[in-house]
Amino acid sequence: MQDQDTCSPQQPGDASSAKREQILKGAHDIFAEHGYEGASMSVIARHAGVSKGTLYNYFENKAELFTAVVKQKAERDLPAAFRPVNADLPPRETLNALARSIIALIIAPTALALYRVIISEARHFPHLAETFWEHAPAICIDTLARWLTDRTEKKELNVPDPMFAAEQFYTLCQTRIITRRRFELPVSTTDADIDRIADATVTMFLAMYSAS
Repeated sequence: MQDQDTCSPQQPGDASSAKREQILKGAHDIFAEHGYEGASMSVIARHAGVSKGTLYNYFENKAELFTAVVKQKAERDLPAAFRPVNADLPPRETLNALARSIIALIIAPTALALYRVIISEARHFPHLAETFWEHAPAICIDTLARWLTDRTEKKELNVPDPMFAAEQFYTLCQTRIITRRRFELPVSTTDADIDRIADATVTMFLAMYSAS
């Protein structure tokens, strides 16, 4: 398939951004359906509706393209998910809102699809796991750790190891709903179900790290 800008340099402005978005969407679909190893640049180009020449104008190889897909997902979703840490609310309110956001973020179809690709390919392509970790879980954990450090300094919490505690919180959020969704097992994901997991996560977390 040939598109109108085959083998031409990237054009600045909206056209270039739209083309890149078109490629990333097509790449995500193919990675999700075929995995990393099974997704060739030819298939991705065809699905995205561009030529291979255009695809390589934007991304030098499949690893770079996959990294861009993961990074785009993180840049779009993480700021909204972590908005509660900037709202200057009491710790319980902040953590409850954050837990609900984390759960909703991880069970989103695109996030689940990327996770399954990485798990299935991690043994043969360890850089995929590193890419995903650096652009998603690590950012979540680091952001929460900074907030925990700040609240400990303000004597609102007592968290001796903020990085470890942040990872604990991130893991607790994955109880029941996320674990089952990743395995495509039946589980209810209503707002009430998410609230229940979030409330239990925060109650357990604060029992350990409350300042009182």
